[in-house]
Amino acid sequence: MHHVVIEPLELERLARVLEPSRAAQLRQAVEVARTMIADRIVWNINSTAQGGGVAEMLQSLLSYARGAGVDTRWLVLRGTPEFFATTKRLHNVLHGEPGDGGALGDAERVSYEAVLADNLISIIHEVRAGDIVLLHDPQSAGLVDGLKAAGAHVVWRCHIGRDTTNELTDLGWAFLQPYLRNVDAFIFSRRAYAPAWVDPDRLWVIPPSIDPFAVKNMELGDRVDQVLCNAKLCHNGVPDTTPLEFTRRDGRHDVMRRHDGLLMDSSVSPHLNARLVVQVSRWDRLKDMEGVMRGFVAYLANAPPDVHLMLVGPDVSGVTDDPEGAAVLAQCLAVWRELAPALRGRVHLACLPMDDVDENALMVNALQRHAYVVVQKSLVEGFGLTVTEAMWKGRPVIASAVGGIRDQIVDGRDGLLIDDPTDLAAFVAALTRVIDDPALAATLAATGQARVRAEFLGDRHLLQYVELFGRLLR
Repeated sequence: MHHVVIEPLELERLARVLEPSRAAQLRQAVEVARTMIADRIVWNINSTAQGGGVAEMLQSLLSYARGAGVDTRWLVLRGTPEFFATTKRLHNVLHGEPGDGGALGDAERVSYEAVLADNLISIIHEVRAGDIVLLHDPQSAGLVDGLKAAGAHVVWRCHIGRDTTNELTDLGWAFLQPYLRNVDAFIFSRRAYAPAWVDPDRLWVIPPSIDPFAVKNMELGDRVDQVLCNAKLCHNGVPDTTPLEFTRRDGRHDVMRRHDGLLMDSSVSPHLNARLVVQVSRWDRLKDMEGVMRGFVAYLANAPPDVHLMLVGPDVSGVTDDPEGAAVLAQCLAVWRELAPALRGRVHLACLPMDDVDENALMVNALQRHAYVVVQKSLVEGFGLTVTEAMWKGRPVIASAVGGIRDQIVDGRDGLLIDDPTDLAAFVAALTRVIDDPALAATLAATGQARVRAEFLGDRHLLQYVELFGRLLR
């Protein structure tokens, strides 16, 4: 178990992008929270500090809470390979997918409980009676009873799920239910994700959000091209040795390192003039990176010559809680190597380093802003913050009509939805529509950005937390 450093951020920074009435509501809620929480600590516990939407969201929300004077802290579990194999299996089956097809039986329960019992020993010396603890996702569910015994108010937040149950989801919930009986409140991103046995009086629906000032989302202006060339993800044919300065999430100014080899198999980077189709995701089977590649290759049969695809994921060695990442990346590379040379030259696979989360976020930001269209062709999706991020940056989005993506996009208004994510013909048709119709692309981009501003910024998220904490403490 280790502490994640949380640098406080002034809440007024967020208030500046809000309408006056929303900013006033946020300030009022902060005053209520300070008084209500008083000398308590709000803890968040999850399985990783980097490499996914949950970690990124926590970093921003907790920084704003700290900046507002609320003592909030973040702990990350330590686990074994067996533990993370089990929790990845749970992740998959709660989405209704078999994953590695492994068991969720007595042996898995024993190893799961052993890891969490070890983590609880260190947690229990820090969490005090009356504190509020938010546990995130299956990795942390087994901590509920120990924290309740210490007198804490315990909330379990699940960022994943499936709208309709099947035998696999039932298997996953059967594994987790014994650990969650005594939780004070449940949070789901969508109401449909909650299993039938969750008490409606303890159920809260709180969709995720983004921070417009995070390194991944902040304005980059004319530095977009420089970031991409500095990372050798794109080129303009002219070497540039000018140092690239950027602002880290804690406000410090730094210079971006130069990178080499981020494109797999030393493939040639696309020119900046290319129209880039981009999907940014973990190397996760449920994100269907391979399906995006196959669909794009089919699209290339009648595509303009300047359209390229870039599939972007993390360096798999930097994401400790996802044991499947390396295998998924290897499969994508195998498919890419089988392509004809002319096709390989228009499909690019990039692994971004995770040793500096701010630099990683900067590169993702630049890629999304440079993209002509952003894709999220997930087979299933908990919410899909990569969709929210791209919409905020004013990029047209093509995405699967699954999970929380349907809460963000009205088809044809905020983006284009693919009803069946396995339907490659529908994916090709959507790509063709957006790339061949600049007016449509511009309209989708503008309405998508407005949708995020209205519904998916951090102020709404923080207000919902204040309301939940008020209910708990009453």
